[in-house]
Amino acid sequence: MVSRYQPASKTIVHYSANACLLPVCQLHGAAITTVEGIGSSKTRIHPVQERIAKAHGSQCGFCTPGMVMSMYTLLRNKPQPTMEDIMLALGGNLCRCTGYRPIVDGCRTFCAEANCCQANGGANCCLNGGENANESEQEKPQLFDQEKFLPLDPTQELIFPPELILMADASNPQTLTFHGERMTWVSPTTLEELVQLKAKHPKAPLVMGNTNIGPDMKFKGVLHPLIISPIRVKELFEVSEGPDGVWVGAGCSLAELHSLLEKRIPGLPEEKTELFRALIQQLGNLGSQQIRNVASLGGNVVSAYPNSDLNPVLAAGSCVVRVVSGEGKREIPLNQEFFAGFGKTILKPEDVVVSVFIPFSRKGEFIRALRQAPRKEVSFATVTTGMRVRFSEGSRVVEEVSLYFGGMGPTTVCATKTGKAIEGRPWDEETLNQAYDILLEELSLPPSAPGGKVEFRRGLTLSLLFKFYLDVLHKLKEMNVIKEEIPEKLQPLPRDIQPSLQEFQSVPKDQEAHDPVGRPMMHRSAISQATGEAVYCDDIPKTDGELFLVLVTSSRAHAKITGLDVSEALKLPGVFDVITAQDVPGKKTREMFGYEQELFAEGQVYCVGQTVCGVLADTKAHAKRGAAAVKITYEDLPDPIFTIEDAIEKSSYFEPRRVLFKGDVTEALKSADQVYEGKIHMGGQEHFYMETQSMLVVPVGEETEFKVYVSTQWPTLVQEAVAETLDVQSNRVMCHVKRLGGGFGGKVIVTSILASITSVAAWKTNRPVRCVLERGEDMLITGGRHPVLGKYKVGFMNDGKIVAVDYHYYANSGCFVDESVLISEKILLHMDNAYNIPNLRGHSAACRTNLPSNTSFRGFGVPQSLLVVENMVNDVAMALGRPADQIREINMYKGPSVTHYKFEFSPENLRRCWELCKLKSDYSARRHAIDQFNQQSRWKKRGISLIPIKYGIAFAESFLNQAGALVHIYKDGSVLVTHGGTEMGQGVHTKMQQVASRELHIPTSKVFISETCTGTVPNTCPSAASFGTDANGMAVKDACEILYRRLEPIRLKNPKGSWESWVKEAHLQKISLSATGFFRGKDHYIDWEKMEGQPYSYYTFGVCCSEVELDCLTGDYRTLRTDIVMDIGRSINPSVDIGQIEGAFTQGLGLYTLEELKFGPTGILYSRGPSQYKIPAVCDVPLRFNVYLLPDSDNPNAIYSSKGIGEPTLFLGSSVFFAIKDAVAAARSDAGLSGPFSLDSPATPERACLACAMPFNKKVPASEPGSFKPWALNI
Repeated sequence: MVSRYQPASKTIVHYSANACLLPVCQLHGAAITTVEGIGSSKTRIHPVQERIAKAHGSQCGFCTPGMVMSMYTLLRNKPQPTMEDIMLALGGNLCRCTGYRPIVDGCRTFCAEANCCQANGGANCCLNGGENANESEQEKPQLFDQEKFLPLDPTQELIFPPELILMADASNPQTLTFHGERMTWVSPTTLEELVQLKAKHPKAPLVMGNTNIGPDMKFKGVLHPLIISPIRVKELFEVSEGPDGVWVGAGCSLAELHSLLEKRIPGLPEEKTELFRALIQQLGNLGSQQIRNVASLGGNVVSAYPNSDLNPVLAAGSCVVRVVSGEGKREIPLNQEFFAGFGKTILKPEDVVVSVFIPFSRKGEFIRALRQAPRKEVSFATVTTGMRVRFSEGSRVVEEVSLYFGGMGPTTVCATKTGKAIEGRPWDEETLNQAYDILLEELSLPPSAPGGKVEFRRGLTLSLLFKFYLDVLHKLKEMNVIKEEIPEKLQPLPRDIQPSLQEFQSVPKDQEAHDPVGRPMMHRSAISQATGEAVYCDDIPKTDGELFLVLVTSSRAHAKITGLDVSEALKLPGVFDVITAQDVPGKKTREMFGYEQELFAEGQVYCVGQTVCGVLADTKAHAKRGAAAVKITYEDLPDPIFTIEDAIEKSSYFEPRRVLFKGDVTEALKSADQVYEGKIHMGGQEHFYMETQSMLVVPVGEETEFKVYVSTQWPTLVQEAVAETLDVQSNRVMCHVKRLGGGFGGKVIVTSILASITSVAAWKTNRPVRCVLERGEDMLITGGRHPVLGKYKVGFMNDGKIVAVDYHYYANSGCFVDESVLISEKILLHMDNAYNIPNLRGHSAACRTNLPSNTSFRGFGVPQSLLVVENMVNDVAMALGRPADQIREINMYKGPSVTHYKFEFSPENLRRCWELCKLKSDYSARRHAIDQFNQQSRWKKRGISLIPIKYGIAFAESFLNQAGALVHIYKDGSVLVTHGGTEMGQGVHTKMQQVASRELHIPTSKVFISETCTGTVPNTCPSAASFGTDANGMAVKDACEILYRRLEPIRLKNPKGSWESWVKEAHLQKISLSATGFFRGKDHYIDWEKMEGQPYSYYTFGVCCSEVELDCLTGDYRTLRTDIVMDIGRSINPSVDIGQIEGAFTQGLGLYTLEELKFGPTGILYSRGPSQYKIPAVCDVPLRFNVYLLPDSDNPNAIYSSKGIGEPTLFLGSSVFFAIKDAVAAARSDAGLSGPFSLDSPATPERACLACAMPFNKKVPASEPGSFKPWALNI
């Protein structure tokens, strides 16, 4: 939080900002508050920190300080916020673990309306006309008790430092100059001085919010020797109102502009505020609150981005900029001529924009701002517009029209010809129909235009113009200018978040009060995470002589390395050394499934992003500069393979390819009533863990011993990899894992390779070496979820019974095998999902391509496998013209069942989940209501889907189903537990604490878990496959049982004694108070020759119902409601398990509807950061999000009858995909189209909109594939 004192108004303003964009040089005179400053566990914690932690809003915890500070800043400005304020404040924060619901619930407790029964999760709210919650509602267990929270007392907040007020009031400001290693920063105090500086240094950029220059310097390596920061020039912040409008200082932040316009609207007649209201709407969509707090109006105008949201509106509204230079003042209209090209305007280099004139609108004038973006909020627009029309009084004849578009070329463009065609004509359908054709011609984009989505963007220009036409038509009707009937008004998509329900069972009445199992218990590190005290890998303090490693990666996808020149890099200041393959003392490759992966590429590179060498320097900045100076020369090799189709054509696969079948598919297809062939393409997914790959390797200094501090899910693999690379024994390598800032499968194989590379650097230099990837590097190098192409041929009867399916699955594995073969196997093991299909055949292949290697990702192939299965069921339903849920129900497993690999199980709980989900979601009534809505609504459609899952838990590789634990009891009675699982937000340490507490009959406060270390528990298995609690829980239980038995003679002798007295006595009696526990899992196997086996311990079942509302004109959608019913046996910790369910669902929602990886034609990843790659934000959470744990369920196959839950619900995010598909089908039906249709995943706004077959998209001529080089590949 940044706080500043304003001498003019004698007020203090507080605002949140992104630390990574905030230059320290700019903070002269400001007070900065970080998460550590507002509270700590050593002193007192702040109510915001407490509530986010105790409402279970912190899982891995890496995003928690940011959430806390956004909320804290809001409360400093508004101690009783509304829900809208909260959603706005959190809009710029991302979380990959929680699904946001618990964070919102924790923050909701500060709301003015928070004491309403509805806000507390009571369904029968007095506002709904129901009675106050009845008795049974009251008895239902809650995840947290808000009555126990600390109250918020605004008088107890930190005061603004008085010396800063005195300094500001003294008002003899001096010019500030800061000199860095390669650049100088100057902050002038007067306009005159600013103009002189700019005249002397015309190339020096002006930096206000640093939201444009900052990212260029950070990501593109742009260097500015001089930066001028006019943040203290008063003239740039002045606001003055005249008879025709308002002059706003160019230095005003977008947030200030928003509040300034908002304050002026009530005092002006409505007709004068059209432009103000359009700007307010657009400002609400532009960036996040944190960005708007610092980004300036002038900066936005001058940066002239092609998809700028403000410029089209300012231009359409006839705004003017006032410019000052050495030649004096001048005023320049913001119009088509102002924007000269990509990022260029007609301003001269020495010009300074002082202010922007925003005119009042006139009578009969209407101005609108419309946009479409890949994500609902905090996202650059795909297409954005500012549109203005003026009518002569009392008439529908157009006098003047102005149409500006962003995202339709290298700069903001004006549709002049289209405007001319509309002017002088009546505002009606005939006029507009002619305008569409002219607009299409006027704003043509070449098929290979940067940014892609050409057809969609061209269609959007028409859709947005139509929306403007309709909106103005309704205004004219309200003014009685038009008398006839007009089409329905377009309402915005719903956005108000509703309270949600989380239902779980109470613990048995006879359970001991101190036994925590089955009770919602806060994540054991949540408070430390909320106060910023939690230590992640990169928080470990820098040690003396430590070096930083930056990797140098290949820029070619398939080439021979002809030269590696590091001489320039070694000359740079701070650069210490360069590490190459020649420096590896041990094994230079890692072997997997008979294939080898090089640590450093030597003779040849196989993808863009493959590591060639590493640069070591004293700081990260120096290492980055060194890496940029390394020169690699290549000789391109012919025919790189990027897509699955390329790989199939060239038979490029990793062996073995797998086949699994039951029954006789060929014969069954012949006897089926109908046969349908279909396919679906599913894109990949970036892990986007909040903490990027991070490690620190410290040579101990003697006997080749190394300490490795690393963020990994499998410490033992890192230990083995480092030992083999350095050619030392494993006992010399100690691997320490405190916690991970998220893992999701992405910190297993890749991390072991990166740790091996870092260890070589530490070995060679005999110094500690740290390697922490930046987000862009991480996304480029590490790969993600496998894109999959699924083809199927299905035979079914007219009654809906599916008799045979033949599947072909192809996964894009990238250039190295990694875990691809295992993933392709798991795809086949799940190809039945919840359905008993008598004849089933599946073929699965891992395709070898020239892309970065894809790896394990939460769900491990199952989300891909099941999307193909459910799409097939959907196609059958569409071919028969029947609701999909009926087809699902007809084919679902019933009674004692056997899978296609001859594994026996009972589907009873699956059927119970199905029935309970239909009941809780009120499915049939809502299905009927949706059909009614769709009949009455032309441009918006709703859709609903009901999706089941059957997910096998445990590793199919038998040796991985084992775990160890070490438990010490100290003389004071405290207990230290270590086990093989790593804590990455999934709460495994919290659950182990609960296990130890139950088994030793002591409170959890006596049990501590410090870290996971290969020195305490050896030969561990990865924390993966939703098996961490099952395996490690049994090992901890075993160790605790041994210890409790050892204490038995002492307990019997002194039954009334305290735990501490028993422990002391045991020590005096020389009884060992340390024990190892071990869990030997079942012998799982799968015999691919016989096509049978027992690859899993049991199944986790679930069913999810989701409803969406889709804007068919733009493809935007909202998830109105989601109900999930999960069978997770008896939950060990309902708050952790429900958090896992919601988080996995949200990650799945991202996978199937939002997250899109874009690769260029040369195999380079374009989407290398949060501005290009959109994960779900708080705006994507279902407006009502209910989770129900199936009551009265048991599971004899796991600890305390629980079930693994980390992965299964990710696939349930596809319920939103199928709900969108259902809404699209309704739109297609209006266009006279029926039957199965293709919709690939993710169902982005682009895909959904084009599939709707709207009249506007039909007008856009399609480009002939093969006739041009696309901007991005379809991977």
